[in-house]
Amino acid sequence: MTIYIPPHFSGDAATARQLIADHPFATLITAPGGAVHVTHVPLLLDEAGAALTGHVAKANPHWRLLESADSVAVFHGPHAFVSRGWYEHPADNVPTWNYATVHVTGRAQLQPAAASRATLEHLAARFEPAGLPPIAEAKMERLPQGIVAFRLPIGSLEVKFKMNQNKTAADRAGVIRGLRASGAPGATATANWMQAHDEVPSHP
Repeated sequence: MTIYIPPHFSGDAATARQLIADHPFATLITAPGGAVHVTHVPLLLDEAGAALTGHVAKANPHWRLLESADSVAVFHGPHAFVSRGWYEHPADNVPTWNYATVHVTGRAQLQPAAASRATLEHLAARFEPAGLPPIAEAKMERLPQGIVAFRLPIGSLEVKFKMNQNKTAADRAGVIRGLRASGAPGATATANWMQAHDEVPSHP
């Protein structure tokens, strides 16, 4: 599985890993023999940034196929509609959609049952607020029995940041203003991404 990436929409590996860290909820796709299996699951980078870790329910047959074929984990960053009215010359442009996405491809490795608890604790440490009482030990002992942990080494990393890099600075600034004013879902996050990754002056 590949993604079409024009040169001006390509991105670097460091920014890609930051997107994964900021938007860890992924679409995991495995297609052995043409039968496509899709699971939506949070995946976290390991400490070295060389692999993703996660788990699926043991009742989900997807895990049985993970070691038989490569999987693709698709991560979506900020995205939003872009009106042609935000460009300097609206009549010479068309509407589009800005987005940031990363595709990780690799062959997953199932982890021993003992790793299931560590995977759950890693997720809890990453997302749960501080100050919560610990999960009851009896509950923690039962939970790993219903899941299968896996590790997905990063074999390839495809990065596409389609954020108006092919437009003029004036057009990009206009898109940022338009996104901030639109109030549409994802618009502010997309404007923030453009602002952080471009030499465009900030706008109120």
